[in-house]
Amino acid sequence: MRAIWKGAVSFGLVSVPVKLYAATESHDVSFRQVHAKDGGRIKYQRVCSIDGEEIAYADIAKGYETEDGEMVILTDEDMEQLPSTSSREIAVEKFVPAEQIDPMLLEKSYYLEPEKSGAKPYGLLRQALIDADRMAVVTVALRQRTTVAVLRVKDDVIVLQTMMWPDEVRTPDFSVEVGDVKDAEVKMAHMLVETLTGDFDPSEFEDDYAEAVETLVKTKIEGGELKRTPTSTKSSGEVVDLLAALQRSVDAAKQGRGETGSEIFEDVEDEAEEKPAGKSAAKRITTKKAATKKAPAKSAAAKKTTTKKAAAKKATTKKAAAKKTGTRKVAARKAS
Repeated sequence: MRAIWKGAVSFGLVSVPVKLYAATESHDVSFRQVHAKDGGRIKYQRVCSIDGEEIAYADIAKGYETEDGEMVILTDEDMEQLPSTSSREIAVEKFVPAEQIDPMLLEKSYYLEPEKSGAKPYGLLRQALIDADRMAVVTVALRQRTTVAVLRVKDDVIVLQTMMWPDEVRTPDFSVEVGDVKDAEVKMAHMLVETLTGDFDPSEFEDDYAEAVETLVKTKIEGGELKRTPTSTKSSGEVVDLLAALQRSVDAAKQGRGETGSEIFEDVEDEAEEKPAGKSAAKRITTKKAATKKAPAKSAAAKKTTTKKAAAKKATTKKAAAKKTGTRKVAARKAS
């Protein structure tokens, strides 16, 4: 786990330096929008609804839409004037009974870990929350915005749970009419409640939808129902892309000299597509050419034999030269 925030919990004159960790993570199944024909990812462009032109990020501003559909443009200077805070304090406002906190107000949960210097006051605050059986209502600045949250204890760890503002909880705009309920029906409902009464164990419940999706995908993969997109065939895709770039460079250079483009890269691309596994096609061709140019290495025994033959040949040459010299000397004496 990685700490996403550092600060201190303050209640009264006590300060507890802590680290903040996200306590939950989503395992929801997510799908990509793709082209049904070839599996290619669908991309979206930032297009202006008025002139139909694609807009760069630098030209995008924040706009506030009024109730009558008018748009108010807010500049960076306007945003800087809005109230924001970078305080690193979790300030305890009051301790309240847990039943007064409507679960609908609770939003995201975080674990609080004490720094080494704050271990003792952390334990003090934790014990106070347990003994009082209350939650601490706090204010904290996250992402430069102040929000209300509560502190409670879970498995000896203090948990901070951010809360929604009261006006963010919707009021139902409908009424519920159930009619007259008979005593016998109420007793039967009580019996049903007693029958299903038990303790809550989260491990008893499983996400069958996610498991079903994984099983379905695995079945399709085993059945060969898989789209090989350029992003999924890295071994051959990267080579072909590189060779294509090289080919364009060579063709551009030859066209500059008035020559025609080279065909060698097309052959390499074909080989790369036929043999995607193992070494890349470009590497195999380079290795093959290098092996053709390089002479085969001689063994140590072959080198030794060659050296002996050279020495013997040299000795024979010396003897022949000495014999020839002796013959010349004898001929010279007879002549004199």
